[in-house]
Amino acid sequence: MADWLDLFAHYLLLSLMSIGGAISTTSEMHRYLVDTHHWLTPEQFNASIAIAQAAPGPNVLFVALMGWNVGLNAGSMFAAFAGVLVTMTGIMLPSTTITYLAAQWGYRNRDLRAVRAFKQGMAPIVIGLLVATGWILGAASQSADSNWRLWLLGVISGLIVWRTRIHLLWLLGIGALLGWLQLI
Repeated sequence: MADWLDLFAHYLLLSLMSIGGAISTTSEMHRYLVDTHHWLTPEQFNASIAIAQAAPGPNVLFVALMGWNVGLNAGSMFAAFAGVLVTMTGIMLPSTTITYLAAQWGYRNRDLRAVRAFKQGMAPIVIGLLVATGWILGAASQSADSNWRLWLLGVISGLIVWRTRIHLLWLLGIGALLGWLQLI
């Protein structure tokens, strides 16, 4: 029981350190699970990350796989489920709670000048990150002569989202269809 509590407490702390997501704390997880406690082999650790990253869904799933493998190595299927519960609750509880409380506070204080300034300051950052993502994805095109189509599609889609009430999912569907037809 002490090992499970220790694992839970460690993942609680990792959650508070995981700026950028749980994946940013993998080196500490490796040190703790593989080097210090020998609860996982290096191969199990790497496989947990690889399988979770290849699977659809949130990338935090690798934490569940690590908990699963710790439990299996402890000797039973029940322990494997306990490992998933301990690691996922530990990594999700603090960050989720802080996010929830911060969102509630921000909503209650939405009329404060500092809160409004923060939200207005974040808008260009979000737009810049989206443009940067589009730039990177557009630059990854297989041939240079087709880039102009991607850029044109991106600009037109941006204008449509900005100026109309057409839902973004329709544009994503049209983009997928154009890609499937190899028009872009």
